[in-house]
Amino acid sequence: MLRALPSNQWNYTTAAHLLNRAGFGGPPAEIQKLVDMGLEKAVDHLLDFESDAKPNADPEWAKPDPERFKRLRDMRDADPEKRKELQRMQQREQRERVQDLRQWWLERMVSGKRPLQEKLTLFWHGHFATSVQKVKDGYLMWKQNDIFRRNAAGNWQVMLEQVSKDPAMLIWLDQAQSRREHPNENFAREVMELFVLGEGNYTERDVTEAARALTGWSIERGTQEFVFRAAAHDRGNKFILGKLGAFTGEDVLKLISSQPQAARFITAKLWRFFAEDNPPKEMVDTLAAVFTAEKQEFKPLLKTMFMCDAFYAPGVIRNQVKSPVQWLVSSVRLLERDLPPPMVTSNALRTLGQELFAPPNVKGWDGGLAWITTNNLLSRYNMSAFLVLGENPMLPPPGKDKKPRPRQRPFRPGGPTDVTKLFKEEERATKPRLVEALERRFIQGHLKDKQRAALIDYLDNQGALNQETILHAIRLVMSTPEFQLT
Repeated sequence: MLRALPSNQWNYTTAAHLLNRAGFGGPPAEIQKLVDMGLEKAVDHLLDFESDAKPNADPEWAKPDPERFKRLRDMRDADPEKRKELQRMQQREQRERVQDLRQWWLERMVSGKRPLQEKLTLFWHGHFATSVQKVKDGYLMWKQNDIFRRNAAGNWQVMLEQVSKDPAMLIWLDQAQSRREHPNENFAREVMELFVLGEGNYTERDVTEAARALTGWSIERGTQEFVFRAAAHDRGNKFILGKLGAFTGEDVLKLISSQPQAARFITAKLWRFFAEDNPPKEMVDTLAAVFTAEKQEFKPLLKTMFMCDAFYAPGVIRNQVKSPVQWLVSSVRLLERDLPPPMVTSNALRTLGQELFAPPNVKGWDGGLAWITTNNLLSRYNMSAFLVLGENPMLPPPGKDKKPRPRQRPFRPGGPTDVTKLFKEEERATKPRLVEALERRFIQGHLKDKQRAALIDYLDNQGALNQETILHAIRLVMSTPEFQLT
């Protein structure tokens, strides 16, 4: 079921597919570098990200706040009017931090040297979906994001325990308030249903008993760290997943993740994220067997996935709708330009339907065809023009006085894309060569006949291949159905 891809099928198309799925795509030179490595070395190059270049520095504010105790005390002791002012200042600071955090992560995706690590971090962000709208703390969201990144391709049990004790998660699923007198079942339910086993693979009693075992897990408000409050923990016997004992929270996580269904659930979800929807049962069983044999380590599992011929099947390549984050990051990388300013990227991703650190609910984003609506497609086309042409089509045209409309601030992406960076002189010499170069860079294959004919028709109606003509040709390619797929 998991045969290695034959060496004679390792080429520009399959290498581009690997870079698209195990990262965020890239220009032809990066793809060709993987082709020249050969399949196994290319996979190892992406997987062994810890040995790669030093990653981007953390945000300046992403560290414990030594003044936190004092600020909490000052807010508690302030009169009502002063307390409101301090709260407004804190809220403004948190909004700025979250916007900074979003841009920081996007920069890592665009220019970092560890694409698979960031792609996995994005996977875990969707899997353990946690929203800043409830957590209300940029530092805690960064801490969780850092857990995802450090454990991205590590051990499942280690990841699960660290995320379960993460302050943002404890707030998000109300675990911090769970006491033996009144166990809160939110986290116990979601860890079984959404994180480890899937719906239908546990009972209501399992949830109730697991919630008892997890009591006492909380947060130290001043240090913003996990704390176990022994006095709040239920020390009695619990009956969970067919076993009886005075289980602790750690015991519960081990019990859940040791179920045979646990391996099938997480490996199937990884295959859906990286390869295709609806994997056959035989595929899931095989992946689960590999994962179990490797003691729930993700790196060997991922290598098996990225090496197998099923990952490169014709029905898998360029048959996945790009998420808004994948679309934005890959577009910037293919255009070889800088990421737009933070407010632009935040607004764009919100409009496109994937606002980082703000998933719609505990299930995360639906993905797939849910990314494609009439409004979202129009926003993609407008953002393409913004990135390619250096214009902001999202703003209405100026009024008769030629001034921008009120409350609209025209952002500049730094001028139009430099086509001389994207295409060699010989690729810009004739229209047929330009069409081939456009397809190679942006589609890594061929446009459908209808889209290719429209592109050729556009070029035939233009004069010489100047910068403006080529820029509009790029925008046309980025507006095709093929470009929305990866």
